[in-house]
Amino acid sequence: MSLVVAEPKTLEPDLSDADREALRRAVRVLERPSLAARLANLAGRPLELLGHVLPAPVSRAVSTATEGALRSALRAALASLRKGPRLGPSVAIHNALAATSGAVGGAFGLSALVVELPISTTLMLRAIASIAREQGEDLSRPEAALACLQVFALGGASPSEYAHESGYLASRAALARSMREAARYIAERSILEEGAPVLVRLLAQIAARFGIVVSQKMAAQAVPVLGALGGAAVNAAFMDHFQSIARAHFTVRRLERTYGVGRVRALYDAFRRELGPAWAPSSKGGGIRVPLQTEV
Repeated sequence: MSLVVAEPKTLEPDLSDADREALRRAVRVLERPSLAARLANLAGRPLELLGHVLPAPVSRAVSTATEGALRSALRAALASLRKGPRLGPSVAIHNALAATSGAVGGAFGLSALVVELPISTTLMLRAIASIAREQGEDLSRPEAALACLQVFALGGASPSEYAHESGYLASRAALARSMREAARYIAERSILEEGAPVLVRLLAQIAARFGIVVSQKMAAQAVPVLGALGGAAVNAAFMDHFQSIARAHFTVRRLERTYGVGRVRALYDAFRRELGPAWAPSSKGGGIRVPLQTEV
């Protein structure tokens, strides 16, 4: 039995068949983002990570690395606004460089995370920016540049977000005020301070979500079957995950510019309901559980 999508009547233009399908694909990616699933595919079998609770020292290292990585990414985003956006290398080249940095990080383990993660995150940001330009974003605008950084907050649910209130649109709404304030701050100043409260607040919100995925990546590398594949393969999956999120995110933004926010979001909600209840990890295996807490 198929679910009929009821669309509200509106004066905004209807989406073309191609754009409707593009939105439907974006919904599938954005509502069920899972690096864990990619790592399971990489390993060739389902993985159970529930038992891999990260020890407190590892969790602290992940938190430090995540904050440092996002500061580096913000620095790169702000520099691109000052100098003007550049096309730069292709996404494929960024992928190769990120995989290489992952291989180096994998060789030295946790001790290299604080160095490796900022490098791979900045490379991912440049690949995300390339995807944004392909979807018509003007990266000379602060709001568009920050939307690239926002992708790191969309790659996985926070611990409280397996419930019904989670989702892509809810995540964007949670970040909306901080995004507006940060964009206004950047637009109104010729000299930008990375430690400005509005930027620090935005980074903290993004880091809270990005850190979950980084923890998942670290836990996966502790699983023998994945650890044997090396940091390069895991980092490639990590980057591919966020590139998929970026393509879907900027597809939605392109459609919002073309057809209007109200029209696109109403149809997005309808397509989301087609997916049924949000996927939730099972305690009986068959998937990957994200580590949600640390040992004291």
